[in-house]
Amino acid sequence: MRRDTKNDLIHISNILDTTLHNYRPKADLEMTRIWGLWAEAVGAEVSKNAKPAAFKDGTLIVNVSSSVWIQHLKFSENDIMVNINRLLNKIVVNRLRFKIAKLHT
Repeated sequence: MRRDTKNDLIHISNILDTTLHNYRPKADLEMTRIWGLWAEAVGAEVSKNAKPAAFKDGTLIVNVSSSVWIQHLKFSENDIMVNINRLLNKIVVNRLRFKIAKLHT
């Protein structure tokens, strides 16, 4: 059967989550979801200067463009975790760790 309408389209993240579920560790799947909602959770300006880099045992490591941004994000740490967990509809991130690194967009 051919799909012709926009309503029949399935977002690639849904396909990947379903397909990779049996092959990838749960932390990898959570990291994929965090990447997808990062800009919404932190806002456009922060998203330009900080990117999620790794996730393990509830700790999200965030690469940040400078020490100034690390300081800024430290003040917003709790809000960032609350926003991410709210968007994920469950508590996944319980700690953030920031480090200066080159950001890949």
